[in-house]
Amino acid sequence: MAQTAADQAREAVVEAALGGLDLDGKTRMLAGQDMWSMPALPEIGLGSMVLSDGPIGVRGVRLTADDPSVALPSPTALAASWDQDLARRVGRLLAQEARRKGVHLLLAPTLNLQRTPLGGRHFEAYSEDPYLTGVIGTGYVQGVQSGGVGAVVKHFVANDAETDRFTVNGVLSDRTLREVYLAPFEAVVASARPWGLMTAYNAVNGTTMSEHRELVEGVLRGEWGFDGVNVSDWAAARSTAGALAGGLDVTMPGPETVYGAALAAAVRSGEVEEAAVDRAVRRVLRLAARVGVLAGAVPAVPAGDLPPDVDGRALAREAARRGFVLLRNALLPGPCVPGALAPGEGSEPGAARRALPLDPARLRRVALIGAAARDPRAQGGGSATVFPDHVVSPLDGFTAALPDGAVSWSLGVDLAEELSTADQGFELRAVCRNARGTVLGGCPLPTGKLQWIGDSLPDGVTSEALHSIEITGTFTPRESGDHLLGTRGVGAFRLRVGDRVVYEGVQRSDGSPDDHSMFGVPLGDARVSLTMVYESAEESSAPSDPFESLFGAPVERASVPLTAGEPVEISLLNTLDKGYVPPLPGVTFSLLHRPPRRPADELIAEATEAAAAADAAVVVVATTERVESEGFDRVDLALPGRQDDLVRAVAAANPHTVVVVNAGSPVELPWREEVAAVLLSWFPGQEGGAALADVLLGAAEPGGRLPTTWGALRDAPVTEVTPVDGDLRYREGVFVGYRAWQRAGRAPVYPFGHGLGYTDWTYESIAVTDTTATVRLRNTGQRPGREVVQVYVGPVDRGEGEAERPARVLAGFAGVEAAPGRSVEVAVELHPRAFETWDEPSGGWAAMKGAYTVQAGRSVADLRVTTVLEL
Repeated sequence: MAQTAADQAREAVVEAALGGLDLDGKTRMLAGQDMWSMPALPEIGLGSMVLSDGPIGVRGVRLTADDPSVALPSPTALAASWDQDLARRVGRLLAQEARRKGVHLLLAPTLNLQRTPLGGRHFEAYSEDPYLTGVIGTGYVQGVQSGGVGAVVKHFVANDAETDRFTVNGVLSDRTLREVYLAPFEAVVASARPWGLMTAYNAVNGTTMSEHRELVEGVLRGEWGFDGVNVSDWAAARSTAGALAGGLDVTMPGPETVYGAALAAAVRSGEVEEAAVDRAVRRVLRLAARVGVLAGAVPAVPAGDLPPDVDGRALAREAARRGFVLLRNALLPGPCVPGALAPGEGSEPGAARRALPLDPARLRRVALIGAAARDPRAQGGGSATVFPDHVVSPLDGFTAALPDGAVSWSLGVDLAEELSTADQGFELRAVCRNARGTVLGGCPLPTGKLQWIGDSLPDGVTSEALHSIEITGTFTPRESGDHLLGTRGVGAFRLRVGDRVVYEGVQRSDGSPDDHSMFGVPLGDARVSLTMVYESAEESSAPSDPFESLFGAPVERASVPLTAGEPVEISLLNTLDKGYVPPLPGVTFSLLHRPPRRPADELIAEATEAAAAADAAVVVVATTERVESEGFDRVDLALPGRQDDLVRAVAAANPHTVVVVNAGSPVELPWREEVAAVLLSWFPGQEGGAALADVLLGAAEPGGRLPTTWGALRDAPVTEVTPVDGDLRYREGVFVGYRAWQRAGRAPVYPFGHGLGYTDWTYESIAVTDTTATVRLRNTGQRPGREVVQVYVGPVDRGEGEAERPARVLAGFAGVEAAPGRSVEVAVELHPRAFETWDEPSGGWAAMKGAYTVQAGRSVADLRVTTVLEL
């Protein structure tokens, strides 16, 4: 990549700074100074660089309520917009958030692929298609870095499942790597020039990615010209000499890593060359110059060139509705329920009309049903979690949009099969004390999860002085009955209810308890005191997953009878075990809660009764954190609990039943033909409920198209997530996602690219000149709309001796808008790689000559116009 004059000026400052460092200074630069920052070296004018998790918000270094973050829709929802400009604007907002929080590097976006629907963390990835992933990722990175903040793309590479994620070895061919899994990274490096990249925990073909010289030095830097910093995933680096030789620049977290003093010693012993250290230091200094923390260097984006501020709430709402995918919108025969449908085509008496949108002016009563209608999953679980200052639920959104009394809510099905983090009704604060009981500091807590990784402690608190943590506040139950309390974490606990100890013992890292539990403790009065003590245990073992205390199984500890609306005092004391050394430094444990449960049949009957009395029923179904989250893969695609039974019962009571699917990745929808409409909301972020009301009530059109194929698990061609003898073999090769479905000759429930709007489109023509497809189409519906024109190409014939290729691949797309009756023409550039394959014998790309079918349409399975291109 050619350097600009500004780049050259920064390089001169970098070289001068490098010349002012001795060996110890250099090696110290390459190791994190703590969990979220890199060290400052004032002697050369280097400030500390702060890193933060993304991708839907900027967490900062503290996961606390006193520093809230804008929470945007999940990456899969963003990719469902099929809109690079929207991704770019999202990136600009995140850069704005990062600057506000003092963050220089955002650990995002995730460019791994949704290889199988069982991937537990797929909500954090964009798509099953490498081209779509690269386009959206490019926009995101461009947006972030236009705001002067570095994007650290991750996880390089083949980090596509969670099972044994720290040790798994991905076994895949060079062709599969190049055409599928490396492709999004290559596209983003070429088009967005990211300033950072994170190498994954896993190995590829026998070599751990933190030491993979062939892929990092050979491909990433050598072929693609990447000039940014390579950061390890947290605690992924295993070898001093191996990591440096493999091209790893920075090991995180610090300061105790395989770099720092260990690297200086390796140089002095002759195990590694100082020149290799210099190359890594040079890249870190270049990054510091770009983000503005190296004295004398003009930042890549000077303060005067920063983009205008973005309205975070407005963009979060827009991004949510632009990602909503309308999977089904059936015709309802007239005469319809009065006021339930929007006017327009077919609105005359007795005519058939679409189930959506609803008409808020004439809608008398809506039955809103489902646990997630009141308490939605706004975001996925794991390291991507942030705390917004508010979340708009579907109940909030509909209540605000419709007249008083027009909306009723029913639980329908209780999803609280397990305890979850204490949240709704809890108002909590953490108070930190030293061994003498003196208060050191504290902060508000948004939930019962205490997650202070590294030195991200409240002001005035140090890890050396910290002896105990008390979570104190109140809990106002929303339901009367027996409330379960529990814990998540590893170590010795003591739980108090009132004046009685109801649990005391050790929770080991292997999940086995050594406890003395007492359940069903009666309350003598309305005051409840809970005390949890994290004490030294004679027997202790480190968890195999460093995040076990965050993502491990919840454990029930006590049952407490409470009355709805009556607040009780809560006190949770954690006395630290100074002898326990966790894999990741910090304090992490959780107070868990589960409200009283009522019989499922009773809840479904109540919801059915409400639906029968309403003009329309909206059922919100959802996954839970025990189904989709970081740290584990899924075992099936079923909705948890009896949500399928609920949908069927409501649909039988009201033919105008709309189902909203609040999930981050595919779930099975066995009742889809029994309901009037199905809308996929993904994990929609903090403004999801408001956006949902916008779309269902017709103020906005659902803008999304599926970035991944939806089908029954029994039909899915690729499902392997569990390694065998440490190896996860990508036997499907380049046939992943819709390519695999086509190869297997199976029809999914909803194909890649599928999504409906509130108008109709007729595709009129397609023509190809060179590698540009020009598509003409017309809005033949009754209202303005946006269409995503998708262009797919595939070889007409397979040449003799030619490797098998997909029947068709996505080669380009574009969004168009038109008023009713108007036509529009759009030019779509076809991606050159659609006509190439990786030739393993020669180790290079080969252009595949011959005839190609070029088709445009609404999804990979709904292609409306066709032409042939000869190459």
